[in-house]
Amino acid sequence: MKKIWKIAVVFLVLAGTVGCYNDEGDGGVRYSKSEWMAEFFGEITSDSYPGVHAVSWWNENFDETYLRIDSSRQSLEAYRLLVKHGGFSTNCQFSSGILIPDGSRLYHSAFPDFGGTEDIVTSQAIKTFEDLAGEKIAWAYFSNNWGNGLVFPASAVSTIHNYGRTPFIRIMFRSEFEEDRADPNLDLRDIVNGVYDDDIKAWAQGAIASGINLLAEFGTEVNGKWFSWNGIYYGGGTTNGYGDPAYPDGPEIFRDAYRHIIDLCNAEGADKITWFYHFDDSDDPEEWWNTPEYYYPGDGYIDWIGVSTYGNFSRDEEYAAPSELIKNAYGKLQRVSKNKPYAILEFGVTEL
Repeated sequence: MKKIWKIAVVFLVLAGTVGCYNDEGDGGVRYSKSEWMAEFFGEITSDSYPGVHAVSWWNENFDETYLRIDSSRQSLEAYRLLVKHGGFSTNCQFSSGILIPDGSRLYHSAFPDFGGTEDIVTSQAIKTFEDLAGEKIAWAYFSNNWGNGLVFPASAVSTIHNYGRTPFIRIMFRSEFEEDRADPNLDLRDIVNGVYDDDIKAWAQGAIASGINLLAEFGTEVNGKWFSWNGIYYGGGTTNGYGDPAYPDGPEIFRDAYRHIIDLCNAEGADKITWFYHFDDSDDPEEWWNTPEYYYPGDGYIDWIGVSTYGNFSRDEEYAAPSELIKNAYGKLQRVSKNKPYAILEFGVTEL
């Protein structure tokens, strides 16, 4: 598979899709989005990262970023070329209702631009992305926003399933879309204390009633303070406000909340849910307690471990080389657990 990707990258260079240029403003070297794509795919399909079995592009232009694969003709041509060169699986494989790796092939998946609230799920959005990419996706990633209470997204799940793709539900514990602050209405300790038990049980019953193999995660990119479930809003590294006096309170509260959700779903008999644990490749804040291993619910709860590995969101940022991003992310995956399959759950880059 490595040889195939070398051929693809060489082709991109010769075709002029990939390239770099000098930025006269700072004298440094800048790279194109298509080159970043080629580097990323070449790196992740090398032999350096055993256990990685999926990649999922975040196809949305948000906050003045240009993450969509069709943000330029060159970027679209590059993506289409890279994903058609073998090594990808577009059909999820399950054993006893749980997602399993498809041999040495990587699942090719995406968030196919389901709107700013990430939950406007339509078959047309999936079709549009697949037509652009020239390749099908194994799963479609969308958000299940908590709001005033957790409600199973039956319509979205049905839409994705009827289109022939696997639904991937991001359970987002938020009542608003503001970043870098605590949620004004929701508290993870209420999950632990049973306040939402009825909602969670009803959600599990909705999953059962669907009869569909589902992928799900709770608390996306938990080690980033941009989301309100990050430990900074729950005591951070203090150890005397909750639970184990030797464990940092912030991560422990999240860990226990996630465990409680999975315990309730299991007790209801919702056994066709593959549970993912999802962190970011950057810890924000960079504190001893804010690392992925502290938030992890444990191998007994989680089926897959995933990470976000984004490149630049702005041309003004220092170039984020895919090799460094993936190497850093893989090290963190390994520290969380060496016993689970891994996935790049979100990746992308703006036009450079």
